[in-house]
Amino acid sequence: MSADLNVLGGARAQAKYVRSTPQKTRRVIDMIRGKSATDAVAILKFAPQAAAEPVLKVLESAIANARVKADRASERFDEKNLYVAAAFVDEGATMKRFRPRAQGRAGQILKRTSHITVVVAPKPVRSAANPSAKAAAATKKRVANTGVQKARVAAGKKEGAR
Repeated sequence: MSADLNVLGGARAQAKYVRSTPQKTRRVIDMIRGKSATDAVAILKFAPQAAAEPVLKVLESAIANARVKADRASERFDEKNLYVAAAFVDEGATMKRFRPRAQGRAGQILKRTSHITVVVAPKPVRSAANPSAKAAAATKKRVANTGVQKARVAAGKKEGAR
């Protein structure tokens, strides 16, 4: 998966063995995925979840890594031009602990950990002279649908006239 992340042309940061369950951390990650980096930082600073703090640290580290990467390549760096290209949480090692229970038994406690990965990349630039392929496909589909609708209307009038 790291090969796909390097293609993005961005910078990544990772935190391993974070003492938060992956399920709780994914709720926080889903809030920032696809957002601009500055918006994501603002969202995480005011998020009430405990997992927001380590995710914020990883995001800020990824932004700092992008700055270093741009400096090494002697490129202009603008933090406002970055967005969260990829963000995901993998399950880390699970620590097993035991707690005394009734009648001399022991109950197992699972303390789960997470591996948090955030990738930031510069926003893709779209030129006005070359519209995106998505917009062109939507226009083509709309034109095709109007032709089909006109054919149905014409066929419907012929059937009603019989």
